[in-house]
Order: sequence, then C-alpha cells, then structure tokens
Amino acid sequence: MKLASLQSSHSDGLLILVSKDMSQASLVTDIAPTLQYAINHWQQLETSLQARYELLNKGEDHNAFPFHPQQTTAPLPKTYQWLDGSAFLNHSDLMQKAFHLDPIVGADKTPLMYQGAGDDFLGGYDPIIAISEDHGIDFEGEVAVIVDDVPMGCGKQESLGHIKLIVQLNDISLRAFAPKEMKTGFGFIQAKPSTSFAPIAITPDELGDAWQDGRIHLPLQVTWNNQWFGHPNGREMSFGFHQLVSHAAKTRKLSAGSIIGSGTLSNADREAGSACISERRAIEMIANQGVPSTEFMKFGDRIQMDILDESGQSMFGGIDQFVQPYSPKN
Repeated sequence: MKLASLQSSHSDGLLILVSKDMSQASLVTDIAPTLQYAINHWQQLETSLQARYELLNKGEDHNAFPFHPQQTTAPLPKTYQWLDGSAFLNHSDLMQKAFHLDPIVGADKTPLMYQGAGDDFLGGYDPIIAISEDHGIDFEGEVAVIVDDVPMGCGKQESLGHIKLIVQLNDISLRAFAPKEMKTGFGFIQAKPSTSFAPIAITPDELGDAWQDGRIHLPLQVTWNNQWFGHPNGREMSFGFHQLVSHAAKTRKLSAGSIIGSGTLSNADREAGSACISERRAIEMIANQGVPSTEFMKFGDRIQMDILDESGQSMFGGIDQFVQPYSPKN
C-alpha cells in the first residue's frame, strides 16, 4: 500500500491512500482518521485498508480524486519517537579520514544512533527555513521505517515483522552547530532542525525484490540546483533496518509510530556521488590536503530527491525543497 497524510486543520493530517501510479488518492478517514491511528491499530485495520487500496488501483473507488503531493504533510507530521542511525559505514569512514578522528570502537558491530526531535516534521515540498546561511545548511538523503509496538529486547529477525511502513526523508542539518554539540556528548539539538519527509509511506511489499535483508536495494537520486549530485544505493547499508530496530529496542519497548532512520546513504564507489554536502566536502578534504571546495546551501537553493523503481516510477513521491530565510511570517 501507499499511504499519505492530506493537509488539514488537524495537526496530524487526514489519512489517504495513493494509487500505485500516484495519479489518484482516496480519503480513508472512515477506516482510520490519521496514519498514527492506523499504525496504532494496524493488525485490525490492515485488511480494510488493503481492500480499499485494491479498489483504488482498479479505478473502482468512486470517491477517488487527483493526487497532488504538494497538498500533503509528512506521512506522520509528528511522532512519539524519531531515532536516526548511521548505518552506512562508508560515510563514517570518510568523516573520520577527513577530520582525522579516531575510529569509534565497535562501530562495525553496534549501530550508531541518536534521538532526534519528532514533534515538527516537514512535508517533502515544504521550504527549508533557515536563520542564516552561516549555519552551514546541508541536506541528507535517507530512508527510514515506521514500526508498530516493538517489545523490549526484540531480536533482529523478529524486528522485521514489526516494520510496517517505509519512508524517504531529508534529514536537514546545520553543520556549523554540529562540532560543538558532538563534543558535549549529549547529542544534537540546534544542528538538527525539522526533518522533511517525502509524501508517501509504503508497505514493504510495494518494493518487491528491492526489499531484501531489511534494506532497500534501489538508488536515491539527488539533484542540487538542477545538477546531479549522487545516486547512492540503499543496498550498501552496513546494518539492515531489522538490526537498527532491534538495537533501539534493546533496553526499552518502542511505541507504534516510532521512526528509525538509516542515516545518510553512502556508497564506496565514488561514481555514485553523495547524498549530503558534508560527505562531498570530506572527499575533497581527503584529496586536497584538508581543503574543501563545495560550499553549503544558500538561500534560494533547490534540493530534489527521489527513489524510483526499475520502471522509473517514484516510490515515495519525492522531495523538492527550496531554502528560504526565516521571518516571523514563516
């Protein structure tokens, strides 16, 4: 299934189903008013949602209407818990080499993860609002999963069954704040403004053979100011999502609606490019005696991201954002 949240006066949006070709949508608030409600009652509601989805794709839903991704919020406009991993060790290795950092002991065996702010997500077509260009505005192309209730101590294979939906996101970062906050040992606050999400959340079966070993075996197409920036493939995750979920649930349960992120997609092959500016700068620093040449984002810049299937169909509805300066009217 493809699910999304329509903009409304309700802070959690209104739940809709979206057809496979993303041309049509159907309001399903008679089944579940919001996506959070659907996740909370997934076992009871999945069959009804699937039946309506099949009607929509057959063109037999008489209440269907044209789907416009610009009219959506993030699939979950807010959630109880947003945990972001760093599951692509190639990215971590580049950062360590560029900044001459000591390797993190055990990082190849235990996933890195931090707790982000889940109270104010952006839609994939909302502007990126920043106070100053001096804050080092960066994009980060990622994917994530949404789980139902996960018990404490859940094993890796059991965790696969708790993954109900998959989403695509831009984990916006303000790099000027990151070094200081990392040194405190308390995690990110100012370096991580609101994260933006592509409009559509999909069930794993929508990926077909591209969903293997808790990984998305498809490239993320990244374009910055209408210029190709990268197409790293999700298959190179050093830890699958089942491992990330199990890690997060090691000493506590996870509530339904919790989102677990992959971290920036990153491939060892340089021809795959990058999914964030920071990684490109790290590559430049390694090659040019510590001197990067790529600047961070400026006001007016445009970032586009999308994951396409083998036929060229967008899986998540894409992300298309412009950077705008903050003003009280925002």
